[in-house]
Amino acid sequence: MIFKKKFLLLLLLIFTAYFSNAQSVKVTVSGLIRDAKNKATIEYVNIVVKQKADQKFVTGTITDSLGRFKLADLSAGNYSLEFTIVGYQKKSQDIIVGSLNAFLDLGEIILTEDAQTLNTVNVVAQSNADGLSDKMDKKTFTLGNNVAQSGGSVLQAMQNLPGVTLQDGKIQLRGNDRVAVLVDGKQNAMTGFGTQTGLDNIPASAIERIEIINNPSSKYDANGNAGIINIIYKKNKQEGFNGKIGLTSGLGSLWERRENLPTIRPQFQATPKINPSLSLNYRKNKLNTFLQGDYLYTQTLNRNEFATRSYSDGTIINQQVKRNRTTDYTTVKTGIDWNPDEQNSLTVSGYFNREKIIDKGDIPYFNGGMQRLRLWQFLEDEVKYTVTGSASYQHRFSQPGHSLNLGFSYTWHREDEKYFFTNIMPTFTGEDSFALLSDEHVADFNLDYIKPLKQGRIEMGLKFRRRTIPTDMQFFPGLNSPIDVNAGGWADYKETIPAAYANYVLETNHFEMEAGLRFEYVKVQYDVNPNHNTYQSDGYDYARPFPNLRLAYKIDEHNKLSIFFNRRVDRPNEVDIRIFPKYDEPELLKVGNPTLRPQFTNTIELGYRLNWTKGNIYSSLYHKMIDATITRIATQVPGNAILYNIFQNAGRSYQTGGEIVLQQELAPWYSFNTSAAIYRNKINAFTITNRYPVPTVYHMAEESITSGNFKLNNMFKLKGQTQIQLSGVYLAKDIIPQGTIGSRFSVDLGVKKQIQKGKGELFLNGTDILGTLKTKRSIIGNGFIYNSTDYLETQVFRLGYSYKF
Repeated sequence: MIFKKKFLLLLLLIFTAYFSNAQSVKVTVSGLIRDAKNKATIEYVNIVVKQKADQKFVTGTITDSLGRFKLADLSAGNYSLEFTIVGYQKKSQDIIVGSLNAFLDLGEIILTEDAQTLNTVNVVAQSNADGLSDKMDKKTFTLGNNVAQSGGSVLQAMQNLPGVTLQDGKIQLRGNDRVAVLVDGKQNAMTGFGTQTGLDNIPASAIERIEIINNPSSKYDANGNAGIINIIYKKNKQEGFNGKIGLTSGLGSLWERRENLPTIRPQFQATPKINPSLSLNYRKNKLNTFLQGDYLYTQTLNRNEFATRSYSDGTIINQQVKRNRTTDYTTVKTGIDWNPDEQNSLTVSGYFNREKIIDKGDIPYFNGGMQRLRLWQFLEDEVKYTVTGSASYQHRFSQPGHSLNLGFSYTWHREDEKYFFTNIMPTFTGEDSFALLSDEHVADFNLDYIKPLKQGRIEMGLKFRRRTIPTDMQFFPGLNSPIDVNAGGWADYKETIPAAYANYVLETNHFEMEAGLRFEYVKVQYDVNPNHNTYQSDGYDYARPFPNLRLAYKIDEHNKLSIFFNRRVDRPNEVDIRIFPKYDEPELLKVGNPTLRPQFTNTIELGYRLNWTKGNIYSSLYHKMIDATITRIATQVPGNAILYNIFQNAGRSYQTGGEIVLQQELAPWYSFNTSAAIYRNKINAFTITNRYPVPTVYHMAEESITSGNFKLNNMFKLKGQTQIQLSGVYLAKDIIPQGTIGSRFSVDLGVKKQIQKGKGELFLNGTDILGTLKTKRSIIGNGFIYNSTDYLETQVFRLGYSYKF
């Protein structure tokens, strides 16, 4: 009980942030006017909109030949609508602009000679500016406002966003890495289906904004229990020919944070970063064409981890994993928008990406007396290609907001990896290598229907996905090779997912409801080379409903309470079940598990929002219950120093936490937003068997930890269109599989100035300017303890320029 009181008290002292002042999207109101007696539509009816408080004129229109009317660009507020035409009784109707829907259909307005009636209808506004939406289900951030991270990758730009943390190159929302990453609202092989593999190489200069959705509705795929991150690419919609050109350069690893262990090659220093970008757009009449290209060249000290492994037999191994990485990343996105009339539009787009990675690494192994036992040097030569073609068609009915959307996309993604190892032992030197080729094919079809109602809307749709990934692995052993040559061969991953959903939104003067249900059938088949020495063909299927519910009570125009419930799933990604060992280190191998099954999560969340002049606060409490928790477990085979890291289903786990969000403008030249979260992770005791290379049983007792993070962003607006951002991030000690990761913090600083009458922009920034960010881990396994500190590259300084034309 004491802990609960302290926990709730601590929540009230913590704050979560978001980036600039929220703004409202304009609302469109529509309806149809009929005669009360014969039900005929009435044309040329005058509609006048006035402010309810002072009856000040706002806007007006008339009905068309079909009796329909449309009022666009209404802002939030209370209004009175007046309907007049000669021969009919004047009619008035009050409307309230609320906070849920961008479109509202008033339905049929009946004009009669009866006494006028007063009906109250809720009209909804929707926010797409930076910050939390009024629904409290989504946070939206424009990367142009993130001065301290300008010029970096999308992954780097996310680390200052509220609720988002980075660990081992992966995104976490509220301490959970099961995040579904979308690109323009769709899953894409560029980011991985269920992973975030490519985000660290996507230039932030190509991205317009990022949306964080903690409690997705049923219209989104059910995958990803932590939530959804939606990355929106830039797309210019101005008339005529226009564009933007930019160039960013930078340097990282300016100093050696820890000296190498003896006898290995130097670590990268003064690593260059170069990112030119070009965006072109031409819009005229019914046609819009766009082209966007980005190139990123970077050298990075991708890993520089010093570790000690202590075994129960008294053996001590001191090691360093140093990885010098060179990356070339090219992206081209192009397409056309065609609008033959006001009711129909067609978009056809193509996307191409090539990622070239060269890793040169050294891994020396020393005993407790610092006598070298082995030096493992490697060269990783990897190239990835992604090609996506998509077409989307939208039909807009005469009623604004009433639409039918059809979409189809096809993605091909190739992963071509070659590894070359030099195994230097005291008595011999061996040369080993392996090659992996994987082609991913994904076809998606979707159908979505939206119908506005008097007090809300209905949404429903269908989706079908077919995904196949044939993979081939070949090992080429050298002298006294440590690699398992019998673990190679081929494997085919096949995934079929049909799904249907329905969602209903209702809003009254004080009450909001969003209720939905998604039903998915999933069939996964994983065929394995029959000669594999450990695994056999396997797969799974399920048919499950995934409900979502949001209820909100608007106490007044400044206060709102919401409660959320949803059920989601995390399906194992193909790399999670891939049967081939990955030799990042010769004595720490990562292996997939084809017997891995999905984990299912139920989430409940309570939220409260308070608005005031030039500021607001948002707080939430949530609880997640996860069945068949997916985690990676490392075990040691008796008589062997190698650790085998394999994904497993570890039973039931829980996550309980909270956030409080605060934003305030204190002066025209200064505002701050602060972000914080606290959560408790708990995993029940479990016993598993790692089957590779031989069955090894591992038991873990119940494990739990309380962790969190705190973020502070200070924004200064100076004269001469100059902005300064100073940001700080603190991450508390947290739980990882079989152990913990230590606390860490960093400070970022950025300056941006508008020049050339606002068409040009200059920026200078630095990440981790104090050089404090390093990662400490402690892992306890069956007969070993692993302690490490990673001094990877975190400090980078960048200078950039862009020009709009």
